[in-house]
Amino acid sequence: MAFAVLSSVHPVFGLYGSLFPAIIYAIFGMGRHVATGTFALTSLISANAVERLVPLSSQNLTTHSNTSVLGLSDFEMQRISVAAAVSFLGGVIQAAMFVLQLGSATFLITEPVVSAMTTGAATHVVTSQAKYLLGMKMPYISGPLGFFYIYAYIFKNIKSVRLEALLLSLLSIVVLVLVKELNEQFKRKIKIVLPVDLVLIIAACFTCYCTNMENTYGLEVVGHIPKGIPPPRAPPMNILSAVITEAFGVALVGYVASLALAQGSAKKFRYSVDDNQELLAHGLSNVIASFFFCIPSAAAMGRTAGLYGTGAKTQVACLVSCIFVLIVIYAVGPLLYWLPMCVLASIIVVGLKGMLIQFRDLKKYWNVDKIDWGIWVSTYLFTVCFAANVGLLFGVVCTVAIVIGRFPRAKTLSTKTMKEMEFKMKTEMDDETLQQVKIISINNPLVFLNAKKFHTDIMNIIQKENTGNQPLDEIRKYEQSTLLTSLSGICNEEATQPCLNPKCSLILDCSGLTFSDYSGVSMLVEVYMDCKNKSVDVSLVHCTASLIKAMKYCGNLDSEKPIFFESVSAAISNMHLNKNLSISDPSEV
Repeated sequence: MAFAVLSSVHPVFGLYGSLFPAIIYAIFGMGRHVATGTFALTSLISANAVERLVPLSSQNLTTHSNTSVLGLSDFEMQRISVAAAVSFLGGVIQAAMFVLQLGSATFLITEPVVSAMTTGAATHVVTSQAKYLLGMKMPYISGPLGFFYIYAYIFKNIKSVRLEALLLSLLSIVVLVLVKELNEQFKRKIKIVLPVDLVLIIAACFTCYCTNMENTYGLEVVGHIPKGIPPPRAPPMNILSAVITEAFGVALVGYVASLALAQGSAKKFRYSVDDNQELLAHGLSNVIASFFFCIPSAAAMGRTAGLYGTGAKTQVACLVSCIFVLIVIYAVGPLLYWLPMCVLASIIVVGLKGMLIQFRDLKKYWNVDKIDWGIWVSTYLFTVCFAANVGLLFGVVCTVAIVIGRFPRAKTLSTKTMKEMEFKMKTEMDDETLQQVKIISINNPLVFLNAKKFHTDIMNIIQKENTGNQPLDEIRKYEQSTLLTSLSGICNEEATQPCLNPKCSLILDCSGLTFSDYSGVSMLVEVYMDCKNKSVDVSLVHCTASLIKAMKYCGNLDSEKPIFFESVSAAISNMHLNKNLSISDPSEV
């Protein structure tokens, strides 16, 4: 309901937007812990089209004319028609991107760009709620530098602030933040997490009803919430050309933020999501839901966090939550008439805490790669000064341009130029036990353009299944073939075979790694952690001091044993000492 207000439509349409997209994504999406529904960034973008095509000044002409749809006015129906058109066209764009397989192009959008864009957009959302938090009446302000015009208007009309609304907003924010922090601190000790948002809504409605705050203090309330779901209706096709800018913003910003959330949950719970399939899932969620008066949707951060907290493992949990949304639509909705808008705005602001605290990422980027720090700051400023889609576009262009400038022209982006060598170790305890060590030389800069490919190639080398039970003769035949193919200097699926022994070791020679950005450093740390989980020892040699510092800052590396060495021979000697191994033929190395 809060995000429906943010989208400049009646609050009831936020309930529909929390129902239909979630059901559709549960069928087509791959994120097991991702809950799709109303989203702050897409709501803010669609509000631009709603306010431009159906401004508040036109309300006086239609406010007394009611339609047959839930008893809402023509003005409210015109507004939701515009928002539904934005959702429809945004979904069509996402579906077209799926057909063109453009999901694979998301590697161009780096983590600093996504972090800066979402933080800037969250700043816009908080600013848009200032009028409700302060209880002020103010016109809709948007466009370039609209962020600053809003605050200029607030300071110019500071005397019109309602003290009651301000105090209630501050009290709501303090209660929400405090209880949520306590829930987070003691979530392992308590079995039931207090749903503070729900408790606050019930308490605010009851207090406002008993004290008649709407008439006594002039506080703005949600108002009438109609029951039921209206029959489906196609969005108006005659205004699609007028909302194409907002539709592109919804398609790109919504997808990027949703994919980042899906990939984060997939990485946390160790499964994978397909970028193109996510395009189809979100595209259908927007297209189909637009026929049911839904505002543009994307992955809902707060709802997804709720799935984490309840221990959900599949989309069935999201479908169960949809049952409760139906109960609200058919039974509870009318009881929310007395909910103050300042409390609803407070819920929005606190819900954006996860995005706003991304300012802390600045320290991380400064320590890992100062150029990424500069990209974050500039992308954030462009987002705040203009819009989320403009900031996203600037961040991508700026990142690609800087990498092209840093990349040595004589080098190639492909990691297939990695040189791979193998040598065998035999334990003094058991001559038949073979220890396989792979030495891989990284001869390219490691940046967002090739980081994912680098991870894939490394993982292809490492065996995922334990085949240590194979006969020794087969292993020796395999050794001969790998020794022959490893001399070619090509690392691909045909020429590279996975380790046969689950206790193999990997040495990464970083002498050719001239530079790396945050994505590259993060991928190196991820390779180390993945190899560690597969019982593969990893050593890095010829690393620069800046790379060592960045990796230690970026990830929780093993502090018990050294992983950085000055040379390959030093790494091999360390393996020999730790595992009490002797090299059978030093000349082979």
